[in-house]
Amino acid sequence: MENRNLNILLDANILYLEDDVDLSRHTTDILEDFVHKIYSVETIKDALEIIKTKKIDIIISDILLENENGIDFLKELKKENILIPAILTTAHTDTKYLLEAIQLKVENYIIKPINIKELLNTLHDVLLPIVQQKQIQKNTHIIKIISAITDSKQVEVVKYIIGNLDKENQIITSYSDIIEKISISKPTLIKLFKELSKKEILVKVAHKTYKFNDTKLDLL
Repeated sequence: MENRNLNILLDANILYLEDDVDLSRHTTDILEDFVHKIYSVETIKDALEIIKTKKIDIIISDILLENENGIDFLKELKKENILIPAILTTAHTDTKYLLEAIQLKVENYIIKPINIKELLNTLHDVLLPIVQQKQIQKNTHIIKIISAITDSKQVEVVKYIIGNLDKENQIITSYSDIIEKISISKPTLIKLFKELSKKEILVKVAHKTYKFNDTKLDLL
């Protein structure tokens, strides 16, 4: 793990499908120290329910479950056009499973007993390009908005907003919060928020809560 920065796992939500209760509890207890949230389930039905209600960044799934199959689970997701990176675990080295995993473009395939170092490294390697792509996208957003404004203080505010978005592309803040961090006058700040709101880039959805609508940037 010395060559990998595991801090990128801190914001990750993991879905872990494993019907071996002892193994699931052991692996979950360890991963909880490295990731943002891990949802451990024993059945495909429960896994699908989590995916419907939670934002999942990576799936870890056993292949051979009781009366079920992790490969079938991933096929079901693909059929529903749910594209979440997946890591498969199995105690078997049957070539059929490996070939099916390759066809599904599964990111990795780990043989049990699970080596935690290998699992953490694999999670890092799967997440890294996703995190890098998000950073590129974030920089693109900043450039597009900056192209529409010229005031340097407003640029700082835009960077602050984008840098503090949560997983739902929302930021909880107020004019006072921003002024406390950035030396900008309240009238200038209000003007910027109104402009971004007018363009539907930043939409107020609740008290002190704003939704960043990056789809509107294509119109700039």
